[in-house]
Amino acid sequence: MKPYRYTLQHLLLTAGMLFCFACTDEQSVTAKIEPVKVEKSPFRFYKDIEVKPGLNFEVLSWGKGIDSVGGYQILMSDSVRNNYKSQSVERNGILNDAWNMDLDNDGSPEIYVQLQRKKNMLDLNVFEYAGGGFNKISFPSLTSNQKKGYSGNDKFFIKNGDLFRSFPVKDAADSTKIATKTYQYKLSGNSFSANEVKK
Repeated sequence: MKPYRYTLQHLLLTAGMLFCFACTDEQSVTAKIEPVKVEKSPFRFYKDIEVKPGLNFEVLSWGKGIDSVGGYQILMSDSVRNNYKSQSVERNGILNDAWNMDLDNDGSPEIYVQLQRKKNMLDLNVFEYAGGGFNKISFPSLTSNQKKGYSGNDKFFIKNGDLFRSFPVKDAADSTKIATKTYQYKLSGNSFSANEVKK
């Protein structure tokens, strides 16, 4: 009698389990997957510049609303000396590049931040990290003589460790002729000088 009772219990238990599995909710199988919202980065520009192992400068810009108004920050991380500093700057222009140089060869890195001031005109902000802090170095605007025929579309570039700026200019006598002016920048005593490169 006992084996029959256990067999009946097993049959009832199996039937109950099958009934539970048969009554599953179909909606859980075909549930809609909601798309994941990707948050837009609050930083319009970000670049990590490694000067040497352990010494990094991170440049990032932020601002809501108009692209050309906001701020940017330079974060210095010296993990070897356990030293961390930052420089916060208001910006008037779109930050579109940043790089490191030591143009005056004094052993202190300079961070060059390139800003697009107008649709096709560039400018540089320069900061030297020395003595445990950031020192702003004024980058010279084009003089009236250098601006003759200037209408933007300038480019900054580095060649053999030197900084250059080039832009197209129209010939005053014949506006169909377009030439390229190139200036080489030197840095001495935290002051820039520019000389035209003649071809």
